[in-house]
Amino acid sequence: LISFIQGIQMGSPVDSHVIPEPWDMPGYQDKVIMAAGGFIQGSSIELSADAPIREPYIAYVQGGLTYPQVKLAMAIALNNIYKEE
Repeated sequence: LISFIQGIQMGSPVDSHVIPEPWDMPGYQDKVIMAAGGFIQGSSIELSADAPIREPYIAYVQGGLTYPQVKLAMAIALNNIYKEE
């Protein structure tokens, strides 16, 4: 899950060099990891992903301005998972 979210960040056009880590975000019971490499912070149409670090380990991916950018970010995210195995 963490590798997947980090891969989304790596495939983002802004701050692709940043490596997101789970952290204790105020208002959440569990640690949360977030990736958002868009041009406008908080924009709902730009690609972002987040996940609470708890079972059932689901990443919530939303947005994406263009198909090629989303496809690239997903490919990098999936590659990150396969590299762990």
